[in-house]
Amino acid sequence: MTRGVADPERAAPDIADTTPNYQRAMDPLLRLASADHLNAILERAGVLGDPRVRDVTIISDRPTLLSRIIRLRLTYDGPANALPGSLMVKTGLSEQQGAAWSTNGLKEVAFYSDVAPSLPAGLVPRCFEAHHADSATPWHLVLEDLTETHAVPTEWPLPPSEVQCRSIVGALARFHAAWWEDPRLGVSVGAWPDDAAVDQSIQQMARYFEVFADRLGDELSGQQRAFYERLIGAAQRLPRRYRDTRNITLGHGDACVWNCFLPRNGSNDVRWFDWSGWRIGNPTYDLAYMMAIHWYPERRRRLEGVLLDHYHTTLQANGVRSYNRADMQEDYRHSVLRHTITPVIQAGWKLPPWVWWNNFQHIMAAVDDLGCHELLD
Repeated sequence: MTRGVADPERAAPDIADTTPNYQRAMDPLLRLASADHLNAILERAGVLGDPRVRDVTIISDRPTLLSRIIRLRLTYDGPANALPGSLMVKTGLSEQQGAAWSTNGLKEVAFYSDVAPSLPAGLVPRCFEAHHADSATPWHLVLEDLTETHAVPTEWPLPPSEVQCRSIVGALARFHAAWWEDPRLGVSVGAWPDDAAVDQSIQQMARYFEVFADRLGDELSGQQRAFYERLIGAAQRLPRRYRDTRNITLGHGDACVWNCFLPRNGSNDVRWFDWSGWRIGNPTYDLAYMMAIHWYPERRRRLEGVLLDHYHTTLQANGVRSYNRADMQEDYRHSVLRHTITPVIQAGWKLPPWVWWNNFQHIMAAVDDLGCHELLD
């Protein structure tokens, strides 16, 4: 099914936890990895039967770029049958490592609390506990462990095959269709930015660009500098489409192909994860992020139209009939234009240059190919 399979949990061998007991006792999150706590949350989820969790082993405990992932093995006092044999715990990095990303974790907790329960089964990992931070315990998620059944498509930055991309885009379309023009959007789920928030965002964009331009120096061409100056000057009128309630949905916000798990058995059971950037908005924002931000021009030119067609067909198959293909193409161009600020913000957030520099080169090529300069006139 997959080629070059690599998933986050198999990138390094699973090693049993060797954390000294005294250090584990001081870690409020590891204290939650107890049989009593897991019995309680599995019982609330309606999963637990007569067998109870007897013992919990920490298989691995590792940091990623933005979070900490703990994998737990569960042992029961009777036949486990369909009970989960392992679980994932996701939380933030330590205060020193991850202070800038603390709000991302809170957004992901909100996603699993407010959004995921309304989704059709199978689009995201099942969540057994979504906990906001309190005085005793940091924010965390307890999720089903898909390690044995799923894997990310490839090892970053290798691109997935076209077949894999069609599965990924189809799953994204099914997610978008599930929340298409939902009356809860902006009322009980998510929020629309007000005028003050838009103004603040534009001011921040201008500040980030000044730092970005100073950092790049001569590597930022005069034509590119002029483009960004025009973009910032036009920014006040550009958000109009993004605040329109027609043909909007919930977006992932970080929809690169490495943020989804593909099933190892070749089925259609694709699961999107890492929901810290979810938002209300235009559906093509996710598609532009996936392709125009992350893909080299030759690949994007070859697959972009094919995958946009597949996305639109899947939307229609899932009940979305109000969105014609031509309007979607225009929205996609606007989304590519909007994403030109993404590498600037990534640099401002002090992500490593291997993230934002490549994204900058990719998105500027997409702007040229799709004639996005015209949208600033």
